[in-house]
Amino acid sequence: MKFIKLIHRPRRLRANVLIRQIFQEVNLSLNKLAYPIFIEEDLHDYKEISSMPGIMRIPEKKLAYEIERIANAGIKVVLLFGISHKVDDIGSDTWNEKGLMSRIIHICKNIVPEIILISDNCFCQYTTHGHCGVIHNDNIDNDKTLINMCKQAVVAAAAGVDFIAPSASMDGQVQNIRRSLDLSGFTQTAIISYSTKFSSSFYGPFREATGINFIGDRNTYQINPMNRREAIRESLIDVIEGADVLMVKPAGAYLDILRDIREKTEIPLAAYQVSGEYSMIKFAAQAGAIDEYKAILESLGAIKRAGADLIFSYFTLDLAEKKIIQ
Repeated sequence: MKFIKLIHRPRRLRANVLIRQIFQEVNLSLNKLAYPIFIEEDLHDYKEISSMPGIMRIPEKKLAYEIERIANAGIKVVLLFGISHKVDDIGSDTWNEKGLMSRIIHICKNIVPEIILISDNCFCQYTTHGHCGVIHNDNIDNDKTLINMCKQAVVAAAAGVDFIAPSASMDGQVQNIRRSLDLSGFTQTAIISYSTKFSSSFYGPFREATGINFIGDRNTYQINPMNRREAIRESLIDVIEGADVLMVKPAGAYLDILRDIREKTEIPLAAYQVSGEYSMIKFAAQAGAIDEYKAILESLGAIKRAGADLIFSYFTLDLAEKKIIQ
């Protein structure tokens, strides 16, 4: 008998479009994407963000139209960023029951009650200095900032937000917010923690988008991009403190961290494809260097494959309206 050398032929499962679809391991859907939007008060018309082609600041007075448009496109989850004109040293407008954050939550829920709203809970767009908390002796005072974060979170919950997303990177923020929400009767308001948030260069366009008047850096409260163990530890701390969902931010340059955290915990995991990641694809596509939509899907697929259950992406509305993802 003549023995034939075995040849492995994985190409059999790539033979045509239908076979490839059947055996595709990662599938993207709008249920897995969240859309971040920027809403500015006292703005008369949409304002283009030059470093983020296709993304606009939305005037508060046109938010009702936009949230209906977003919902009609099939998007289920929206992350709200307010751009305030009532700034001070501590960001007090964020816990004003008639302030911008509270108002935009009410507008969205009144127009589309079923949409899932996430409030970004921070202070950088509401302070004169653009940092994420209370400044004391030229440094961010962690515990004073926590007090204000708790007030802010309760006001957002009272306005009807579904998820609080604390992004200030203060130690103990999840534990303190959870306690404040529970004591105020908002036991069903969940927390998506920016649990592993790096001090990243990929946030650059976001600062134009939000108009942050920012000097210095956030290295004392955001994670060193070179630190893997610390990044994992930060998320595991937030699990203990009561986070309902964890988040890695940015996503694309930190897929290893995303996978590490996915293997360490069973609770849902989100990832944020940030402004710099968005802009790199957009500008490369404009230069003819890449195919824009193939690159978008490849980048989102990589994030999903690494372990993300939910992806925050500025591409979401475009993908939904063009029915590239449904």
